[in-house]
Amino acid sequence: MLPFVAAPRSVCILRLSAIGDTCHIVPVLRTMQQAWPATRFTWIIAKTESGLMRLIEGVEFIIVDKRAGIGALTALHRQFAGRTFDALLDMQVALRASLIALQVSAAVKLGFDRPRARELQWLFTNARIGERSREHVLESFFGFPEALGIKERLLRWDIPLPHEAEEYARTLIPDAQPTLVISPCSSHAHRNWRPERYAAVAEHAVRHHGMRVILSGGRSALERATGAAIERAARAPLLNQIGRDTLPQLLALLARARALLSPDSGPVHMATAVATPVLGLYAATNPARSGPYLSQKWCVNAYAEAVRRYRHREPGELPWTTKIEQPGVMDLIQVEEVIARLDELLRSPP
Repeated sequence: MLPFVAAPRSVCILRLSAIGDTCHIVPVLRTMQQAWPATRFTWIIAKTESGLMRLIEGVEFIIVDKRAGIGALTALHRQFAGRTFDALLDMQVALRASLIALQVSAAVKLGFDRPRARELQWLFTNARIGERSREHVLESFFGFPEALGIKERLLRWDIPLPHEAEEYARTLIPDAQPTLVISPCSSHAHRNWRPERYAAVAEHAVRHHGMRVILSGGRSALERATGAAIERAARAPLLNQIGRDTLPQLLALLARARALLSPDSGPVHMATAVATPVLGLYAATNPARSGPYLSQKWCVNAYAEAVRRYRHREPGELPWTTKIEQPGVMDLIQVEEVIARLDELLRSPP
């Protein structure tokens, strides 16, 4: 069955969310597009993430509203009636994704190897990628084209940006003044750093490096409150854009920035997609698994210390997916560490 000896006519990718993981899918898609230029690609994706990924040309996007429940499955069943793919790449380990996979007819339904096929994913697939352990999430996704017969790994995103998104970014970053974008919040509250610590780094960036500082984030109450708290604590000028941009606008902004400062969150991987260095703040999660793929050297990594303090073990003794999402865990990261890493980054070529 696998690997394919000839290019398939059609491939369906199933990865609904989140924004960081969909960013990881893009170089995998680009790798397959280069190897098989005549293959038709379809991507089943969640509504929010589609706001960015739909910019990719030459791909059919099937959008799932996850709030629709069973109605979403019924709609998908109708959409896929009479269609058959050469391969379905089930790249999301979740029961909801597996139920969606049932609606898709494909000769090959490729999922994760048995140890990683959690939530019974292995019951919904008829082929598996090669078994590996303790690798970055992006590398695990590259196991899918490899199982199909593509050995090359192309680290290319090239997400085209609409003109209005580029104009938005040019308005905020109109010149060569180096800009630090701070995206302070993850969707998991215990991954977030204290506002006054972000403010201290912002102050240092302005006063010692002459940087422009822009706060970025979504529309949630937590993100808005965090942005306001950073503004109050900062004794230097900054621009608070939290809740004011779209995903394409944020990607364009990151493309013009000198660096991004953020905890484990989607914007970390968006910045990676446009080759902007990331100062990643990691204690609750392991950057070797989920950190910015091209900016590991710039991460402030307190994960091992968190494991020792909260689990009384060594990181290698715990499952690779272990998270230490405990109150106060991010306090292990000190302001001085982040400032030192920022100084080092700014001494490197842009």
